[in-house]
Amino acid sequence: MGYSSRYHVASLAAVFLALAVGILIGSEVGGDILNETRRDLEKSLNEDLDKTRAENESLRRELGWSDELGVSASLPLVDGRLDGLRIGLVGFGSLPDSVAGAVDEALRPTGARVVAVGTVREPPSPEALAESLSGTRFGNLDRQKGSLVDYGRTVGRQMVVGGPIFRLSRSELMSRSSGSFGRLDAVVLFRGPLPEGEAGSPDRLKARALASSIVAGMGTTRARLVGVEELETRPSGVRFFTARRVPSIDSVDLASGRLSLVFAIDGADGSFGVKETADSLTPQPLAAPDRKPSGRG
Repeated sequence: MGYSSRYHVASLAAVFLALAVGILIGSEVGGDILNETRRDLEKSLNEDLDKTRAENESLRRELGWSDELGVSASLPLVDGRLDGLRIGLVGFGSLPDSVAGAVDEALRPTGARVVAVGTVREPPSPEALAESLSGTRFGNLDRQKGSLVDYGRTVGRQMVVGGPIFRLSRSELMSRSSGSFGRLDAVVLFRGPLPEGEAGSPDRLKARALASSIVAGMGTTRARLVGVEELETRPSGVRFFTARRVPSIDSVDLASGRLSLVFAIDGADGSFGVKETADSLTPQPLAAPDRKPSGRG
């Protein structure tokens, strides 16, 4: 019995010793294998990354060439097409410089001019607006239900045709503005992100109500309204414009988008661009206009 116990103890010790030796050897060999595998994987990933970068650079060059070709090909279609029109550019919440630059580039060969630029504050301050409008019918819009919407409709119309309500409250309505509003033939609109917060928060509700009512007020004039955004604009504002029957361009930073903007100002209806909300890439070219500027008055 004693022999058997000693035998089992020796056997167990031998097993544990063999395991220990195996672990040491395995860790040494396995470590080499793992290191070699890691090096091979890193090399493969770096090669794939270099290949992807090269492909992206090539695609960027091709896109640049395509854009240049699009600009050159579209020039005969837009040259002088909007001659003499006065254009306003209005952003709700924000207005990126790149959007303003794309709009200016689109209109440059058409003969139209951007004569007024502004960014509507979001959220608005009814108190500040009421103070600026003291003595008018909107002097209590911070206290009277529905007054902000009525104000928005009035000021939207007056941004296009001119008027005292917009003139008195311009600084409180807009975080930045320049140029001469009034007597506008068309207004290009940009829908920035709503203020942060829950969907039903007071700030969001005020911002949405004011933006909607301003667009509605502009729509009572004969000025042409067009919504624009860039390819990477998030969230997209196309549905905001579609819900208000305003034609839209979802990629004004592309040559096709700038061409679409000109046609939309000239009368084309629909949603144009490359996003899933678009009806088509561009409108069908329209006949050269034989009309006078329509939004003045």
